Amino acid sequence: MRKKIVFMIINMNVGGTEKALLNMMLEMPRDTYEITVLMLEEYGGFLEHIPGDINIEYFKNYRGIKDVLNKPPKVTTLQLFKNGQIIKAFSLLMMYLISKIVKDKSIFFKYILSTCPEMESEYDIAVAYAGPMDFISYFVVNKIKAKKKIQWVHFDITKIGFDQNFVSKIYKKFDKIFVVSNEGKTKLINLLPNIKEKVDNFTNIISKDFVVKMADKGKGFDDDFCGVRILTVGRLSREKGQDLTIPILSKLKKAGYNVRWYCIGDGSERLEYEQLIREHNVEKDYILLGSISNPYPYMKQCDIYVQSSRHEGYCITLSEARCFNNPIVTTNFTGANEQISNEETGLIVDFDERKMYTALQRLLNDERIRNKFKYNLHQESVDTTKEIEKLYKIADNF
Repeated sequence: MRKKIVFMIINMNVGGTEKALLNMMLEMPRDTYEITVLMLEEYGGFLEHIPGDINIEYFKNYRGIKDVLNKPPKVTTLQLFKNGQIIKAFSLLMMYLISKIVKDKSIFFKYILSTCPEMESEYDIAVAYAGPMDFISYFVVNKIKAKKKIQWVHFDITKIGFDQNFVSKIYKKFDKIFVVSNEGKTKLINLLPNIKEKVDNFTNIISKDFVVKMADKGKGFDDDFCGVRILTVGRLSREKGQDLTIPILSKLKKAGYNVRWYCIGDGSERLEYEQLIREHNVEKDYILLGSISNPYPYMKQCDIYVQSSRHEGYCITLSEARCFNNPIVTTNFTGANEQISNEETGLIVDFDERKMYTALQRLLNDERIRNKFKYNLHQESVDTTKEIEKLYKIADNF
């Protein structure tokens, strides 16, 4: 009899968390596991890549509570008052204030989900995959019936908005907590030592064979540029740090380097980055390619890959870039040292314009170091598919 597993996530937007989930599901044998993806929103560029034998469900009540969860309570209650829903507005505001006073977000979540029954299906394992995302953690614990419950942590909890009081209570109710890097695991345990026994590292799943195969299924660069192509892949957001790279390209151009920087991804900072590109006069050479669900042809064809993130949990795009053996420069976020050996397989620098500029200068000027990195990356094993045995062990242990 197949084990039933549900993964709860926000949506299937083109991002690292969603890619990690997709990679893991592709590795799971369907004759052993019946997989369901439960999403808050029917949205995302990776939706079309979910195999047809995986169940897709949506939390139908989310549309009605989305504003309550994501907008400031003052805005929501004011709108309710304007719509004549005075009692509802008053109740919402009171429950929010109570939850703030007693420092227990569960009170607020319980109130807004009071009319939502438990999910009808029962599972062997329920996974709060979009972690840390407090609402999904609460939902998995309180609204999904399962023999075992797992919390996934994808981000550096010291760098994001992290409700330590709420998390210290809700994480106790999970049977296992997986963190996507060893450094991230250490940070979580240091912050919440009472859950130490439940915490383990689970590196994001990467199949090098799949990544390399997909690189031959797209066109990649289609311009006639003959210089050095630098590539960065990631959501256009502050944490991914593309704003650091724009002035660096300007300096490289002024120094006479024949380079062009390509950026795959889309997001909330696009307009700001377009303005930065204009301010630094690099409109012809800093190319925002937008969201591309298969970035691998570009990773294969680029000359240098740069990961410019301010913070990460475990950077899946960095793992993917390593599959193609091209020289890499990365910022020193959580987990970077677990993927790149500084001065051996790439360069790790602080999130600093001058230091990254200097690192790129070294690569551009020194063919010897470029070849060294290519050779050493080729000798490494990037494949992490064996990590999935940790999930199987939980599934088989009851």
